[in-house]
Amino acid sequence: MNTVTIDGVTLYLSHPEELPLIWVGQEELMDQMMAAWLIVDKSDLPLHPRLIGKPGVGKTTLAYAAGKRIGREVYLFQATVDTRPEDLLVTPVISGEGKIRYMASPVVTAMIRGGVLVLDEGNRMSEKSWASLAPLLDDRRYIESLVAGVKVKADPGFRLVATMNDDASTFEIPEYIHSRLQPQILIDFPSAEEEHLILKKNMPFAEEDLLSYIVSFLQLAHHSDERYTVRDGVNIGRYAMKLAQADRDQGKTGQGVTNYIHQAALQILGEEALIYLPDLG
Repeated sequence: MNTVTIDGVTLYLSHPEELPLIWVGQEELMDQMMAAWLIVDKSDLPLHPRLIGKPGVGKTTLAYAAGKRIGREVYLFQATVDTRPEDLLVTPVISGEGKIRYMASPVVTAMIRGGVLVLDEGNRMSEKSWASLAPLLDDRRYIESLVAGVKVKADPGFRLVATMNDDASTFEIPEYIHSRLQPQILIDFPSAEEEHLILKKNMPFAEEDLLSYIVSFLQLAHHSDERYTVRDGVNIGRYAMKLAQADRDQGKTGQGVTNYIHQAALQILGEEALIYLPDLG
């Protein structure tokens, strides 16, 4: 396990994420991310963009892919209603030898190593937790861990992006944090062509008729302002294929995969989603 010593205190660092996430389509959103992180002068600092959108539209995927695109290690911190300041910064644990080890969070590790931090679902955190990040999000670019008794400054390469669901805000984000998390980048549903590409990327083993059927379902739902996303489409498609394979394994034949979509949609999204399924006839 990697360590670093700051003011005589040894911090044990977290590991970066290695995820199979690839951003497909909506390249203008990636351009906005890249612009926010740019440095245009030696006295300039990167911005901390805030990605906002419905669950499942790809906020985390965009954030992760952006970090990879600039060639940095990417660290993910999943915020929850129980997140404490020490969870965000440094947590003391008892080692096997009975000694205290100070474990640096993904936040602090990304700061030290000049990586990218994805603060996922940040609007689930309380103001007390956000307050511990305030000096990191302005031109001071440091955090102070009261638990470990150290101040950690961010490497110049450090970048941060926060994701927030527009329907899952457990706490109001304080105004002084709002002003530090800019710009806001709004992520909406992809176009039909982009959804097809995303589905193909996530289900390369799926037949074209299944992908096209799911795209038609999603587009009908979007036009009615339903919140179903391409993530739902992937889940429906994968489950439909599994149902079809299970029947084939039992010697049942004669039905195409699209005939299993009804059951898959019912079990994944509920009966209200069925009205958006195109007629197979």
